[in-house]
Amino acid sequence: MSDSGVPSALVNGPQTGFSMNNNGARTDPADQEAVYDIMRATGNDWATDIPDVCRGRWHGIECMPDKDNVFHVVSLSFGALSDDTAFPSCDPTRSYISPSITKLPHLRTLFFYRCLTHNPQPIPSFLGRLGPSLQTLVLRENGHVGHVPTELGNLTRLRVLDLHKNNLNGSIPVSLDRLTGLWSLDLSANKLTGSIPGLTSPVLSIIDLSQNLLLGSIPSTISTCRSLIKLDLSRNQLTGPIPETITGLKDLTLMDLGYNRLSGPLPSSLRSLVSLQALILKENPMWSETIPSDGFEGMKSLMILVLSNMNLTGPIPSSLGYLPNLRVLHLDGNRFTGSIPASFGELRNLSELRLNDNWLSGQVPFGREMVWRMRRKLRLYNNTGLCYSADSGLEDYLDSSFSSRIGSCESPKSGSAKTIRHLFASEMDMRGSEKVSASSVHKFSVSVCLLLLTFLSLILV
Repeated sequence: MSDSGVPSALVNGPQTGFSMNNNGARTDPADQEAVYDIMRATGNDWATDIPDVCRGRWHGIECMPDKDNVFHVVSLSFGALSDDTAFPSCDPTRSYISPSITKLPHLRTLFFYRCLTHNPQPIPSFLGRLGPSLQTLVLRENGHVGHVPTELGNLTRLRVLDLHKNNLNGSIPVSLDRLTGLWSLDLSANKLTGSIPGLTSPVLSIIDLSQNLLLGSIPSTISTCRSLIKLDLSRNQLTGPIPETITGLKDLTLMDLGYNRLSGPLPSSLRSLVSLQALILKENPMWSETIPSDGFEGMKSLMILVLSNMNLTGPIPSSLGYLPNLRVLHLDGNRFTGSIPASFGELRNLSELRLNDNWLSGQVPFGREMVWRMRRKLRLYNNTGLCYSADSGLEDYLDSSFSSRIGSCESPKSGSAKTIRHLFASEMDMRGSEKVSASSVHKFSVSVCLLLLTFLSLILV
């Protein structure tokens, strides 16, 4: 049986030259000639000197035998992912994808990485003829131009489609919805336009369409992808609200919708995403929206929450302080008012907190241990009236930009220049009144001394 449950003419598992014996096995001659053509097309003419490509100790090829012990090519990989990989490299100035690939009827995996970067070409439509066998198609950072071929919708056994970081344009073909067995779709870092088609595959686990020029709303049909683990639609031009239908995505672990034009309110269905570990919504203009007091209640798995620069208003809900696994929390660049919730002091796993550029006031509710743990990853600057207690440890970082203009909450003491400076700074920041600084205090003291000296000189005269 094949991986998809369909009877296969091949037996055993993928085998390379390292695992083959000399029991009379041989490579199918048609497969061998096709591989020679493919290798020549990538600038690897040396391959034609290999008498048997399935037995030639070549890491970029995998073969499987049929019942007659004849080996067929099932996987071809090109391009060095790292120094540890041994896939054949490509000549980037003249490489192309050979039509001879269609002469490999058992091919399951085709992998090209950075192979055509200096000789950009469209993705060949003839790849759609591999529908009966192909399960993984990776053309990553390959320099491809033009549209995503509609013929890829004929690859009905495809499980992985990865076209990351090419120069593809045009819309996402609706024919991809025919790939009902697809579990990973990565079209990120291209120049794709138009709307997101109604992807409905029940086994789809990864959708990454980030860094494109996609328009329109997030389709409500996304809820039918109940196996979804990762959803990344960031850095597009999507509009409208986050659909309430996401409530069905019980296995979703990462959702990144940042850098779009989505509007509020935040859907109440977010609370149902109990498996969510990372939620990134930054740079969406949810004008004057508030976070409901129970907006993230029950999301015990949440580790990363990024809501920066969203024009959110009102108080910060204390329920955020009861998310036990929270490690990164960004609420900066909004219009939050009131104090930092005391519950934030109980976030024992928090290692990065950004509250800067808001309208917060009152005492910072963090102890010395928490301040020490976050250090420069605790950002509080540009708030209207925050102050610290003497035992918080914040005083040690007052010269740093992340905590500038944060003064002591203690009452002013006689003769304390530090307290006087804080009072003047608070008056300047919180009331918007006349700017008075430590230098003003110094000038005033000098003036008084000069007056006293003048008075004394007159008496002595």
